[in-house]
Amino acid sequence: MQQSSRSTNRRFKQHPIKYIFVTGGVVSSIGKGLTAAAIGALLEARGLRVAMTKMDPYINVDPGTMSPIQHGEVFVTDDGAETDLDLGHYQRFTHANLRRKNSFTTGQIYDAVISRERKGDYLGGTVQVIPHVTEQIKENMFAASEGVDVSIIEVGGTIGDIESLPFLEAIRQYRDEIGRENTVFVHVTLVPYIKAAGELKTKPTQHSVKELSSIGIQPDILVCRTEYPMSEELRGKIARFCSVERDCVFEAMDVDTIYRMPVVLHSQGMDARVCEFLGIWSGQPQLQPWVRILERIEKPKLRIKIGVVGKYMGVRDSYKSLYEALTHAGIEHESAVEIVGIDSEQLESGNSAQMLSGLDGVVVPGGFGDRGVDGKIEAIRYCRENNLPFFGICLGMQLATIEFARNVLKLNKATSEEFDPSASHKIIHLMESQTNIERKGGSMRLGAYECIVKPHSQGAKAYQAQKISERHRHRFEFNPKYRADFENAGFVVSGESPDGTLVEMMEVPSHPWFLACQFHPELKSRPMQPHPLFSAFVKAATEKNIR
Repeated sequence: MQQSSRSTNRRFKQHPIKYIFVTGGVVSSIGKGLTAAAIGALLEARGLRVAMTKMDPYINVDPGTMSPIQHGEVFVTDDGAETDLDLGHYQRFTHANLRRKNSFTTGQIYDAVISRERKGDYLGGTVQVIPHVTEQIKENMFAASEGVDVSIIEVGGTIGDIESLPFLEAIRQYRDEIGRENTVFVHVTLVPYIKAAGELKTKPTQHSVKELSSIGIQPDILVCRTEYPMSEELRGKIARFCSVERDCVFEAMDVDTIYRMPVVLHSQGMDARVCEFLGIWSGQPQLQPWVRILERIEKPKLRIKIGVVGKYMGVRDSYKSLYEALTHAGIEHESAVEIVGIDSEQLESGNSAQMLSGLDGVVVPGGFGDRGVDGKIEAIRYCRENNLPFFGICLGMQLATIEFARNVLKLNKATSEEFDPSASHKIIHLMESQTNIERKGGSMRLGAYECIVKPHSQGAKAYQAQKISERHRHRFEFNPKYRADFENAGFVVSGESPDGTLVEMMEVPSHPWFLACQFHPELKSRPMQPHPLFSAFVKAATEKNIR
């Protein structure tokens, strides 16, 4: 496999790319993804082209079959990759063109290596973690980085985890191969506050850096997560004991909004030091758009409450992109959006009026399985009957049609084939292409599909376009044999596939704002480019609030 290293070196010399590797220590969820995204935003603001990639150490091929409660939401790219939620951070902070190649796991790496071994690519040699697995990781890193000035690659997991070792070894080797001047190691670590002692402690950071150094990686930059400001004395102590330059120890305190991170890191000179390490010359970053966002967040003209009725409410990351999309729309309309999480199972006891009456709008997001479904249907019924702005997404659309079928069309046993395969009225049925699927994961309608929007509809007013493209992640579809019954009763199709066979968007024209879509619009929202449907929904909620 030494040939692979020479090949990578040759390609690198032809198309030199600068690399930033982001690792994390002490605890999980420390903010590696946000740190990487903020650095990407700063470099883009300096006029550089960036790529963003996540390397995850778990053996799952992708997170598609993992519970949102355990791992957070599954982010989907245009080309249908099911990825870690950090790719959502990357998209919201940068203009990086995220594809399948920008996210890979240990499972994918081993799958590729084993496939090559079965084909005889290793010429009968013994296949090992080093060099074969590490070379495959390096090949993937290079493929994800072509066509940009700087490639930012986040290593998932925590330093010390056995699962991360092949990725860490690969980035260690990569620096040796392409040169120190082309790489920066950024390590995100914890500086906890011990209440009994009344002070911040540096030992966790020292031990994390020691662990990283023991495998041959000396960080160039430390990003210290902390609840309290770090003194210059403390910063100097960290620099001294971790062998890092004093002005390369950065403070990352908890912030009121994640969109403050680029400004916070720039104020400490993070982007300047990164560019200095990489030998990049550029002007000062243009951060005015980020400053405008912060001004609107800090001084909203209105405050609204949006209820999110879901079944994965125990972990906020389960609906991360949804919450951020609501925030983006609030920024556009200069409104602070307070998100009220409502466990759908709590609505099954018939107390919807009590739990929903103080809200300005309700979102029912996607999901799988029948747990909590009756509560979601009850919430949808309340919104429809009480003129409360409603937005249904994926399963939320499917349940909106079931609610309408039961309570308006009087099809009492209406349901989804997912919940009852033998039901007499399957308003939602299985896609024909899925009837013989045996293996889960990657078997759904995934990625971007075109949609034709009905003129003069709420959807058309939001998009200001006749043809759109949105990302999907589902197996079941609206049953077209019921379409005429729905439209005659006032629940009309406002978006469909170009061939007219699949229903993509439905709405109730007589309602102030009652719209549901089969796709996931939250996956394309950005703070500077709020998604049109979320923007229209929040606008309707603000108008209700004013009334």
